Amino acid sequence: MTTYRQAKIRQPLEIRARVLRSVRDFFGEEGYLEVETPVRIPAPAPEEHVDAPESGAWFLHTSPELCMKRLLAAGFEKIYQICPCFRSGERGHRHLPEMALLEWYTAHADYRDMMAQCERLIPYILKSLGRKKLQYRDSVIDLSVPWERLTLADAFERYGSLSLGRALESGRFDEILGLEIEPALGKLRPVFLYDYPVACGALARRKAQAPETVERFELYICGLELCNAFSELCDPVEQQARFEKALAQRAAAGKRCYPLPANFLTTLKDMPPAAGNALGIDRLVMLVANCVKIDDVVAFIPEEL
Repeated sequence: MTTYRQAKIRQPLEIRARVLRSVRDFFGEEGYLEVETPVRIPAPAPEEHVDAPESGAWFLHTSPELCMKRLLAAGFEKIYQICPCFRSGERGHRHLPEMALLEWYTAHADYRDMMAQCERLIPYILKSLGRKKLQYRDSVIDLSVPWERLTLADAFERYGSLSLGRALESGRFDEILGLEIEPALGKLRPVFLYDYPVACGALARRKAQAPETVERFELYICGLELCNAFSELCDPVEQQARFEKALAQRAAAGKRCYPLPANFLTTLKDMPPAAGNALGIDRLVMLVANCVKIDDVVAFIPEEL
């Protein structure tokens, strides 16, 4: 009799189902509307290092962000969805070309509100599973609040071989962040890594007192990046300029250039101040189920299809 891989990971898949139920319960209790938006779109948000798979003349979305922000512009104030997202060329122990994403938006909020919400969401999920602690590999994570806040610049000074400025100038930002800084983050308690350069936050709002910086954070637990959040940029002129710069960078790198998302830019003027967050469901389940490989928390991997 054939032994199927899926049979070996039944327990993580059962945990995954319970996590999804608790996520929906959490957002329902906090007054959010669950929405659905198309996964096939004519124009993704242009970002230099994120590649959307082609689907005919259109694309599979890398995030539901553009459509969800159009819902904010239409008057919806608290929305979330759980959906598949697609990114070309991403495959590894922590990456899949098709991933499950939890994304939510809150009108009249900023990235600090999103930090506080993360501090409520993760313990809520653990409580729904009958747990008081989060254990991943050999670490027991202290979830008492407030969680650590660490600026990106301070993280480069503390853990990196170059400063943030020098890493950006030398083109080694991603290398140092991925190899030197991320593994050191969140070993004992979660860490919000926050305040990124404008070049690293294409759709994020500038920080008023430091306009070269955007109000963006990523949450790390045990070296694993769990989510990416920011105060949203609502200025259509600045947003189009950033998109055009990203498209020029893609062209210079020999990558496919997308059309501008014209309908999104048109409605952006009606969007209220807001914050958004994108959290990887697969990675969340990895943490909760204590799995080292992303393959162990999904029913099918690309190589089986």
